[in-house]
Amino acid sequence: MSEAAPSRLDSAKWVVVLAVVAGGVYGNSYYGDQPILYRVLALLVLALVAGWIASLTQKGGDFLTLVKGSRTEIRKVVWPTRQETTQTTLIVFVFVIITGLILWGLDSVLGWLASLILG
Repeated sequence: MSEAAPSRLDSAKWVVVLAVVAGGVYGNSYYGDQPILYRVLALLVLALVAGWIASLTQKGGDFLTLVKGSRTEIRKVVWPTRQETTQTTLIVFVFVIITGLILWGLDSVLGWLASLILG
């Protein structure tokens, strides 16, 4: 992240971003009788505008730098093969079944004991 001092206009930009978002929320409510497609498209456009304005601020720029770094790191991940994924899923499935059976048995025994004690 950069250590540059935020611009004096950053606060004004964040106010504009909040106004755009609030306008989108209000507009979506106000135009509730319009087809959903038009409202979604309008909200997407407003979200892009708000995001662009936010990216012009110091914190917005830092966030974009973080996202770019994250994309670089995600490319370095070694993803499991299909066989590894299948085996791991089967192991988890078996352990869930075993745990479920143990909990069912424990619940049955405790229920039986409670009925003996309470009559």
